[in-house]
Amino acid sequence: MQYLFDVWDRISHRIKSANHILLLSDYDGTLTPIVDRPELATLPQETRKLLRTLAKNRRYTVGIVSGRALPDLKSNVGLEGIIYAGNHGLEIEGLGSTFLEPIAEEMRPFLQIMKQALLATFKGIKGVFVEDKGLTISVHYRSVKDDEERYVMDAFSRVTDPLHLTGRVKITQGKKVYEIRPPVDWDKGKAIAWLIAKCKVVRGSGGELPIYLGDDLTDEDGFKVIERNNGISIFIGEEDVQSVARYFLKSPEEVTDFLKML
Repeated sequence: MQYLFDVWDRISHRIKSANHILLLSDYDGTLTPIVDRPELATLPQETRKLLRTLAKNRRYTVGIVSGRALPDLKSNVGLEGIIYAGNHGLEIEGLGSTFLEPIAEEMRPFLQIMKQALLATFKGIKGVFVEDKGLTISVHYRSVKDDEERYVMDAFSRVTDPLHLTGRVKITQGKKVYEIRPPVDWDKGKAIAWLIAKCKVVRGSGGELPIYLGDDLTDEDGFKVIERNNGISIFIGEEDVQSVARYFLKSPEEVTDFLKML
């Protein structure tokens, strides 16, 4: 990966030359720092103002693609006129359309049963947070003591392996979090591809330049789609992390600096 600011002249030229820019970003760890619990991750006012300004610019379409539930994401970002893709793109609002993955919707009652099993499993374990996101479930263990992490991992596997191994759910892992998803072929990459196609139809401009910023394993699918569409993929984190993104920035603070330069 190349440090984005080291090659800014080239990147800036691409952005200025594009007819239209589809600017997409993850939320946690990208626009906001990673924190112990999801509700503690607040969008800096400066970042919100920059996104609002870009969203009003006719050359830009702005969107947030996150693992958060759609209502939670909209509440935290609090901007009108942008795209919101929640639950890794299982639910999308924007560009005059809505999308809801049908199998994911059908699985809501089943996930409620799983949530109760997980709550019972982790009752009394400090630092574990089971997050109900409607279409998915996240199990956060960032605040768990180091010597209890193995117990949490093993306990999670005991609950989910029978369902995962028989294809009834998908399990993914992020930064100190497990995610239980419906068994559908859909991820951030598929959602971003859907948004790119939709944007071309709605804007009808041609010369579309897609940009995506993300910091976690779930963002790698998005980076792949951006690269296939000759866009700009930006990993947020250290250079030595393995990523298919072409560029990197070191922190959410540098993401804010990047937004200022657009």
